[in-house]
Amino acid sequence: MTKDRAARYPAPMEHTYAVVMAGGVGSRFWPESRARAPKQLLDLTGEGRTMIAATVARLAPDISPERVIVVTGEITAKECARALPGVPAANILAEPVGRNTAPCIGWAALHALRRDPEAVLAVMPSDHLIADEAAFRSRVRIAVAAARKGALVTFGVTPDRPETGFGYIEAGDEASPGVRAVSRFVEKPDLPTAERYLASGRFLWNSGMFFFGARRILDEIRASMPSLAAGLDAIAKVAGTAQEAEVVSRLYPTLEAVSVDYGVMEKAHGILVVPVSFGWSDLGSWGAAYDRSQKDEAGNALQAGAVVVGSEGCLARAPAGKLVALVGVRDLVVVDTGDALLVCRRERSQDVKAVVDALKARGRGDLL
Repeated sequence: MTKDRAARYPAPMEHTYAVVMAGGVGSRFWPESRARAPKQLLDLTGEGRTMIAATVARLAPDISPERVIVVTGEITAKECARALPGVPAANILAEPVGRNTAPCIGWAALHALRRDPEAVLAVMPSDHLIADEAAFRSRVRIAVAAARKGALVTFGVTPDRPETGFGYIEAGDEASPGVRAVSRFVEKPDLPTAERYLASGRFLWNSGMFFFGARRILDEIRASMPSLAAGLDAIAKVAGTAQEAEVVSRLYPTLEAVSVDYGVMEKAHGILVVPVSFGWSDLGSWGAAYDRSQKDEAGNALQAGAVVVGSEGCLARAPAGKLVALVGVRDLVVVDTGDALLVCRRERSQDVKAVVDALKARGRGDLL
């Protein structure tokens, strides 16, 4: 490493590899989010860049693009490469079929370990928003330091409301400055339970971000999911060679489909959590996108060219050159993609997934 690069990527992070999970579709963002242009490849808040590009950019001060590994689907691999020109093509791993997060993290761990026996993984979803990126990076450094000592670490977001859409982590005693032991993971609660969690001050939202040594996570997979480990061992023998694509195409669909939360984190001992408050959002719906978008004086989040008359609290999006006019309405989501139009109340935007399910049932794959 040159002196300039050493200064930019300090020693505590030099063995750190970002694993960006980009296999989801984001069905609550239909009709913009489709199989070939999923949520992570969209600009949903008007920042002028895709969500996956924003994810990699916020890590860039500490983790160079050469140490970013992206796991995505075969159908989106080329678009991910186009969105991330600094990431080497060999670092974009294309799943022939989605098998949840444990297999994709295991596959990425194989590649990181092949390059660096001291590799530590910072595992990130590709479609989250972070408001305070400096605070985010400071917490990443704390988590990576704990992972370098052998721990399995996750981020727990300090809740500001009794949210029923997230899993929770109950935090225990402080293990080191900024790091606490995990007492338990709990599933998405009902509202009374979420209210109790919030009042207790002991519970954090499960962010879906993880930090661990590449070797450690593969050992944990071997201990708790031997069938998955066997498949990963077969892939490891050809990783980085011309045979890898064929082996992955044949074996990957047979791998156990399980989340790393359930498969590893909820079963392992000595898990640590870093409590965080840096303006995190998983941006799970058009309503959440509205909350994070710039708005006019009437609270409307509009693409250029939209016309509003006596309307407030609306989000409107349409293809370039197409006019959207809103008259006398409030709190609506209007999304036009040319071949499909969504109109719903902002408070019902979580229910857009039901439209996707209905289209699947009707065999309308052309709109998915």
